[in-house]
Amino acid sequence: MINILMIEDDLELAEILTEYLEQFDIKVTTCDDPYIGLSTLNTSKFDLTILDLTLPGIDGLEVCKEIRKRHSIPIIISSARHDLSDKVNAFEFGADDYLPKPYNPQELLARIKSHLRRRSITEEETKSIKKDLVCDDFKHIITLEGVPLNLTVAEYDILSYLIKKEGGAISREELIYNCDSINEDSTNKSIDVIIGRIRAKLGENPKDPKYIHAIRGVGYKLEQ
Repeated sequence: MINILMIEDDLELAEILTEYLEQFDIKVTTCDDPYIGLSTLNTSKFDLTILDLTLPGIDGLEVCKEIRKRHSIPIIISSARHDLSDKVNAFEFGADDYLPKPYNPQELLARIKSHLRRRSITEEETKSIKKDLVCDDFKHIITLEGVPLNLTVAEYDILSYLIKKEGGAISREELIYNCDSINEDSTNKSIDVIIGRIRAKLGENPKDPKYIHAIRGVGYKLEQ
Protein backbone atom coordinates (compact mmCIF):
# COMPACT_ATOMS: atom_id res chain seq x y z
CA MET A 1 0.00 0.00 0.00
CA ILE A 2 1.14 3.53 -0.79
CA ASN A 3 1.29 5.86 2.23
CA ILE A 4 0.78 9.58 1.72
CA LEU A 5 0.86 12.46 4.20
CA MET A 6 -1.51 15.31 3.38
CA ILE A 7 -0.95 18.61 5.20
CA GLU A 8 -4.22 20.38 4.50
CA ASP A 9 -6.51 22.47 6.73
CA ASP A 10 -9.55 22.11 4.43
CA LEU A 11 -10.83 18.94 6.06
CA GLU A 12 -13.74 18.58 3.65
CA LEU A 13 -11.37 18.52 0.67
CA ALA A 14 -9.03 16.19 2.53
CA GLU A 15 -11.87 13.75 3.17
CA ILE A 16 -12.93 13.78 -0.50
CA LEU A 17 -9.38 13.12 -1.69
CA THR A 18 -8.81 10.45 0.96
CA GLU A 19 -11.93 8.52 -0.03
CA TYR A 20 -11.04 8.76 -3.71
CA LEU A 21 -7.42 7.66 -3.32
CA GLU A 22 -8.35 4.75 -1.05
CA GLN A 23 -9.96 3.10 -4.09
CA PHE A 24 -6.47 2.79 -5.57
CA ASP A 25 -4.79 1.26 -2.52
CA ILE A 26 -3.45 4.60 -1.33
CA LYS A 27 -3.67 5.38 2.38
CA VAL A 28 -3.79 9.08 3.25
CA THR A 29 -2.91 10.49 6.67
CA THR A 30 -4.21 14.06 7.05
CA CYS A 31 -2.82 16.75 9.33
CA ASP A 32 -4.56 20.14 9.43
CA ASP A 33 -1.81 21.59 11.64
CA PRO A 34 1.52 22.05 9.79
CA TYR A 35 3.61 21.55 12.94
CA ILE A 36 1.91 18.22 13.63
CA GLY A 37 2.40 17.38 9.96
CA LEU A 38 6.16 17.95 10.18
CA SER A 39 6.34 15.90 13.37
CA THR A 40 4.35 13.07 11.80
CA LEU A 41 6.64 13.05 8.77
CA ASN A 42 9.68 12.75 11.05
CA THR A 43 8.28 9.80 13.00
CA SER A 44 6.51 7.74 10.31
CA LYS A 45 7.43 6.56 6.82
CA PHE A 46 5.57 8.05 3.85
CA ASP A 47 6.00 7.70 0.10
CA LEU A 48 4.83 11.20 -0.85
CA THR A 49 3.53 14.46 0.65
CA ILE A 50 0.61 16.60 -0.52
CA LEU A 51 1.02 20.09 0.87
CA ASP A 52 -1.32 23.09 0.99
CA LEU A 53 0.29 26.54 1.12
CA THR A 54 -2.29 28.49 3.13
CA LEU A 55 -1.94 26.95 6.57
CA PRO A 56 -2.44 28.15 10.16
CA GLY A 57 0.66 29.29 12.04
CA ILE A 58 3.23 28.90 9.27
CA ASP A 59 3.24 29.45 5.53
CA GLY A 60 3.24 26.31 3.41
CA LEU A 61 6.36 27.44 1.57
CA GLU A 62 8.28 27.32 4.85
CA VAL A 63 6.83 23.88 5.54
CA CYS A 64 8.02 22.78 2.09
CA LYS A 65 11.52 24.03 2.87
CA GLU A 66 11.57 22.18 6.22
CA ILE A 67 10.40 18.93 4.61
CA ARG A 68 13.06 19.09 1.93
CA LYS A 69 15.82 19.69 4.49
CA ARG A 70 15.13 16.31 6.07
CA HIS A 71 13.41 14.14 3.46
CA SER A 72 13.78 13.25 -0.19
CA ILE A 73 10.18 12.14 -0.78
CA PRO A 74 8.15 13.81 -3.57
CA ILE A 75 6.22 16.95 -2.55
CA ILE A 76 3.09 17.91 -4.48
CA ILE A 77 1.82 21.41 -3.71
CA SER A 78 -2.00 21.55 -3.68
CA SER A 79 -2.97 25.21 -3.42
CA ALA A 80 -5.54 27.83 -4.36
CA ARG A 81 -2.69 30.36 -4.60
CA HIS A 82 -2.07 30.89 -8.30
CA ASP A 83 0.57 33.60 -8.00
CA LEU A 84 3.62 32.93 -10.19
CA SER A 85 5.93 33.89 -7.32
CA ASP A 86 4.37 31.19 -5.12
CA LYS A 87 4.95 28.58 -7.81
CA VAL A 88 8.54 29.67 -8.41
CA ASN A 89 9.31 29.74 -4.68
CA ALA A 90 7.70 26.33 -4.18
CA PHE A 91 9.99 24.74 -6.75
CA GLU A 92 13.02 26.59 -5.38
CA PHE A 93 12.21 25.29 -1.90
CA GLY A 94 12.10 21.69 -3.12
CA ALA A 95 8.57 20.97 -4.36
CA ASP A 96 8.29 18.45 -7.19
CA ASP A 97 4.89 19.54 -8.50
CA TYR A 98 2.32 22.33 -8.19
CA LEU A 99 -1.39 21.55 -8.63
CA PRO A 100 -3.66 24.64 -8.54
CA LYS A 101 -7.03 24.25 -6.84
CA PRO A 102 -9.67 23.36 -7.84
CA TYR A 103 -8.63 20.20 -9.66
CA ASN A 104 -10.07 16.79 -10.48
CA PRO A 105 -8.89 14.03 -8.11
CA GLN A 106 -8.06 11.98 -11.21
CA GLU A 107 -5.34 14.47 -12.09
CA LEU A 108 -3.91 14.25 -8.57
CA LEU A 109 -3.88 10.46 -8.83
CA ALA A 110 -2.07 10.62 -12.17
CA ARG A 111 0.58 12.94 -10.75
CA ILE A 112 1.05 10.77 -7.65
CA LYS A 113 1.60 7.70 -9.83
CA SER A 114 4.02 9.60 -12.07
CA HIS A 115 6.19 10.82 -9.18
CA LEU A 116 6.25 7.45 -7.45
CA ARG A 117 7.14 5.73 -10.72
CA ARG A 118 10.07 8.10 -11.23
CA ARG A 119 11.18 7.63 -7.63
CA SER A 120 11.07 3.85 -8.00
CA ILE A 121 13.24 4.01 -11.13
CA THR A 122 15.73 6.31 -9.36
CA GLU A 123 15.94 4.02 -6.34
CA GLU A 124 16.57 0.99 -8.56
CA GLU A 125 19.33 2.86 -10.38
CA THR A 126 20.85 3.87 -7.04
CA LYS A 127 20.79 0.29 -5.75
CA SER A 128 22.66 -0.86 -8.85
CA ILE A 129 25.59 1.45 -7.97
CA LYS A 130 27.55 0.27 -4.95
CA LYS A 131 28.11 3.05 -2.41
CA ASP A 132 30.48 2.86 0.56
CA LEU A 133 28.58 5.59 2.42
CA VAL A 134 24.80 5.27 2.70
CA CYS A 135 22.53 7.70 4.56
CA ASP A 136 19.19 6.48 5.95
CA ASP A 137 17.23 9.53 7.14
CA PHE A 138 14.34 7.41 8.40
CA LYS A 139 16.59 5.46 10.79
CA HIS A 140 18.90 8.46 11.23
CA ILE A 141 22.06 6.46 10.57
CA ILE A 142 24.93 6.59 8.11
CA THR A 143 26.75 3.38 7.28
CA LEU A 144 30.26 2.89 5.93
CA GLU A 145 30.45 -0.36 3.96
CA GLY A 146 27.35 -1.52 5.85
CA VAL A 147 28.65 -0.63 9.33
CA PRO A 148 26.85 2.20 11.21
CA LEU A 149 29.04 5.17 12.10
CA ASN A 150 28.99 6.58 15.63
CA LEU A 151 28.28 10.23 14.83
CA THR A 152 27.25 13.23 16.86
CA VAL A 153 24.18 15.15 15.67
CA ALA A 154 26.34 17.82 14.02
CA GLU A 155 28.54 15.20 12.34
CA TYR A 156 25.47 13.37 11.04
CA ASP A 157 23.91 16.55 9.67
CA ILE A 158 27.06 17.61 7.83
CA LEU A 159 27.94 14.17 6.45
CA SER A 160 24.36 13.45 5.34
CA TYR A 161 24.23 16.81 3.57
CA LEU A 162 27.50 16.09 1.75
CA ILE A 163 26.25 12.64 0.75
CA LYS A 164 23.02 14.04 -0.67
CA LYS A 165 24.98 16.67 -2.61
CA GLU A 166 27.54 14.08 -3.71
CA GLY A 167 30.07 15.48 -6.14
CA GLY A 168 28.92 19.06 -5.61
CA ALA A 169 31.16 21.70 -4.08
CA ILE A 170 29.58 22.86 -0.79
CA SER A 171 30.67 26.00 0.99
CA ARG A 172 31.10 26.11 4.76
CA GLU A 173 28.40 28.80 4.86
CA GLU A 174 25.97 26.47 3.07
CA LEU A 175 26.63 23.78 5.67
CA ILE A 176 26.03 26.24 8.50
CA TYR A 177 22.77 27.43 6.93
CA ASN A 178 21.36 24.00 6.03
CA CYS A 179 22.39 21.90 9.04
CA ASP A 180 19.95 22.56 11.89
CA SER A 181 22.33 21.39 14.60
CA ILE A 182 24.95 23.96 13.57
CA ASN A 183 24.56 27.37 15.20
CA GLU A 184 24.22 30.13 12.61
CA ASP A 185 26.91 32.05 14.49
CA SER A 186 29.40 29.23 13.96
CA THR A 187 32.66 30.04 12.20
CA ASN A 188 34.20 28.36 9.19
CA LYS A 189 36.86 27.01 11.54
CA SER A 190 34.23 25.14 13.57
CA ILE A 191 33.03 23.44 10.37
CA ASP A 192 36.62 22.42 9.61
CA VAL A 193 36.91 20.90 13.08
CA ILE A 194 33.73 18.84 12.60
CA ILE A 195 34.91 17.74 9.14
CA GLY A 196 38.16 16.63 10.77
CA ARG A 197 36.24 14.50 13.28
CA ILE A 198 34.15 12.96 10.49
CA ARG A 199 37.27 12.13 8.49
CA ALA A 200 38.76 10.42 11.54
CA LYS A 201 35.64 8.26 11.92
CA LEU A 202 35.83 7.40 8.22
CA GLY A 203 39.46 6.37 8.72
CA GLU A 204 40.60 8.93 6.17
CA ASN A 205 44.06 10.34 5.64
CA PRO A 206 43.40 14.13 5.45
CA LYS A 207 46.38 14.50 3.08
CA ASP A 208 44.95 11.89 0.70
CA PRO A 209 41.20 11.63 1.44
CA LYS A 210 39.04 9.03 -0.22
CA TYR A 211 35.64 10.61 0.43
CA ILE A 212 35.69 14.21 1.69
CA HIS A 213 37.82 16.54 -0.43
CA ALA A 214 38.65 20.15 0.41
CA ILE A 215 37.94 22.69 -2.36
CA ARG A 216 40.26 25.65 -2.01
CA GLY A 217 38.36 28.92 -1.57
CA VAL A 218 34.99 27.13 -1.46
CA GLY A 219 34.59 24.36 1.09
CA TYR A 220 34.19 20.60 0.61
CA LYS A 221 32.77 17.94 -1.64
CA LEU A 222 32.13 14.24 -1.15
CA GLU A 223 32.97 11.62 -3.76
CA GLN A 224 32.61 7.86 -3.71
